Amino acid sequence: MGSEQIPQPPATAAAPQPPAAQETSVAGTAHRWLIDRIGDLWVLLTDRPVSLYAASVLRIGYGLLYLVFLLREFPHRDEIWGPGSPWTPALAQQLFDQTGWNSILLLSDSRAYFELCYVMALVTSSLFMLGWRTRAMSLLFAVVVTSFHARSIFITDGGDNLILLMALYLVLTACGRRWSLDARRDRIEAARAGDAPEPVRSLFAQQLHDARTTLTTVVHNCGMFVIAAQVCFLYGSAGLYKVQGPTWGGGTALHYALNLELFQPWPALSHLVDEYPMVIAIAGYATVLLQVAFPFVLFGRLKYPVLTVLLGMHIGIAVLLGLPLFSGAMIVADAVFLPDRFYAFLPRLWPHAARRTGLWSPSGRAAGSASVPPQGGPSEPSSKHRATAAVPWHEHH
Repeated sequence: MGSEQIPQPPATAAAPQPPAAQETSVAGTAHRWLIDRIGDLWVLLTDRPVSLYAASVLRIGYGLLYLVFLLREFPHRDEIWGPGSPWTPALAQQLFDQTGWNSILLLSDSRAYFELCYVMALVTSSLFMLGWRTRAMSLLFAVVVTSFHARSIFITDGGDNLILLMALYLVLTACGRRWSLDARRDRIEAARAGDAPEPVRSLFAQQLHDARTTLTTVVHNCGMFVIAAQVCFLYGSAGLYKVQGPTWGGGTALHYALNLELFQPWPALSHLVDEYPMVIAIAGYATVLLQVAFPFVLFGRLKYPVLTVLLGMHIGIAVLLGLPLFSGAMIVADAVFLPDRFYAFLPRLWPHAARRTGLWSPSGRAAGSASVPPQGGPSEPSSKHRATAAVPWHEHH
């Protein structure tokens, strides 16, 4: 018999996975992706408070705006909010019964009470702007803005509405952590404490402290998200509303606005700008485009030129149409989209610019000034330097 080779079975290709296994794999991948995103969101909400500098800019901006507004209307306060207003307290109360609004100005018809409320509104706006006891002042500022807004609700505009919303939202934020008297007090206390060990807490007290810190962080982050979403809705809805009308589509909307006597603080300037129809048409189209596209450019570097153009647009509205309060409220609201590293870099701009112009030397003295001998011995730093060294780096930046 000849040698015969036993035939081997042909190599079989890998069997394809059944559809059920593929669906299980896809579902598992999607489930893991969803769990990872939820974890990232939870870390973002609870890890640390975001945009602390932006929150401080909002506090300073809206506190200053409302303070200037109250001071500007001081000669007309009685006609707008006081007992002598044509919209009497009785009529206002009837409206409140229907709408659910309320105002501390209607607790008494006394003129002395109204003057006291007005002075307290000025003091509250000032202290809120400066960041003194910011938690309490933010709540009082919201009460002041709500009360004055509701008392004269028929003469309010978009700027008043935005300030009202922001005053309510800022109650949720930790807007006194930066650029405030509270932050200054915390730095001084930390410098005085030095390297002293922290007091030992019990387990329950430590858990309570951690829970309070986490809750404050979550509420602050949610408040900043609501503020950013409010500005996006404002710009988006304004742009979509404009494209529905024929005047914005035809490029003539700004022409009509410039020729309204109510919005002509300087008629000669308005007529001068109106003599350039091509510029007016381009500005109108750019306004609609920026407002519609605004929510979609916030996650890249394109937002910086967009915010710059919007800044110029609001300045133009303030000058040409005589709406400084509205423009100021919008400019302050736009500040929420600038990162903290931008605001942390601002204090360094002055030394850098001063060095370039020769007004400041690296040794800390102005150029051309007489040298001042250091205080204390060469081996012993001054008390100011010791206090500064005791402050953590992140408090300076």
